[in-house]
Amino acid sequence: MSTRSRALLLGAMAAATALTLSACGNGGTSGGGGNTNFVTGKNGIDTVAKGHRAAAPDLSGKTIDGRTLDVASYKGKVVVINVWGSWCSPCRAEAPYFASVSKAYANKGVQFVGINTRDTSTGSAVAFEKQNGIDYPSLYDPTGKLMLRFKKGTLNPQAIPSTLVLDRQGNVAARSLAALSEENLLKMLKPVVAEK
Repeated sequence: MSTRSRALLLGAMAAATALTLSACGNGGTSGGGGNTNFVTGKNGIDTVAKGHRAAAPDLSGKTIDGRTLDVASYKGKVVVINVWGSWCSPCRAEAPYFASVSKAYANKGVQFVGINTRDTSTGSAVAFEKQNGIDYPSLYDPTGKLMLRFKKGTLNPQAIPSTLVLDRQGNVAARSLAALSEENLLKMLKPVVAEK
């Protein structure tokens, strides 16, 4: 193999690796320019003070089990939205924590909702939830259209996995662009639950 061919091959491999990492990784970058009103903590969790939060966009559609769901129907509750794919290793790592915390907070005015993305069929998504003990609904969004509804410069999901916490008014209060431990999931959730 010539030096030029080797260089082209290495360049192509580097590009493929970068695309793979951006599709399912352990972090991301905050979006938007100007004054976004959000602050990133040491744990990689972005938060916005009450009164400066942007409303979540329309998040409605069919779930992975064929039902109709509109996240706006949960207004009055704190809503945790987790963007995931059954093919995503970090999503598999965090799934047991989401199952556990969703059950622990079910009677505390908190609703969990998944957004399953880039799965080509619902079969693998349903199997993923069953295997991980997830019993909250997940919207089926194979092409990522729901993620694109978030305005640039807000706490929008930019990676898989991403997690958002909506306050009781349906505004985005916190975001993580990385897989979460149970401890970090609770660090995102508890302050919003405590708000009056």
